[in-house]
Amino acid sequence: MLDKVNLTAKDVLEKEFKTAMRGYKQEDVDKFLDLIIKDYEIFHQELEDLQQENLRLKKQLDDSSRRPSTAQQTAGTTNFDILKRLSNLEKHVFGSKLYD
Repeated sequence: MLDKVNLTAKDVLEKEFKTAMRGYKQEDVDKFLDLIIKDYEIFHQELEDLQQENLRLKKQLDDSSRRPSTAQQTAGTTNFDILKRLSNLEKHVFGSKLYD
């Protein structure tokens, strides 16, 4: 995405204009270019931050899709535990009568 940007803050900073007889006031141009440079730096940093966040979120999504969810793990374990407890309870209550 950055390769679509034609100018960097450094390009703006280093740009020199020729002077002419009835040209612009150099001080005003410099002040305006300083504002543009600050904006470029802010936009560039924001873009980098968003790209990093995008990569982090893609990785997080990829990682979460590879492992079963906590709900799936809990449900499987809980069902097994319930069946095991039920079996132990039946053995305790009914004892050997179950197997006669």
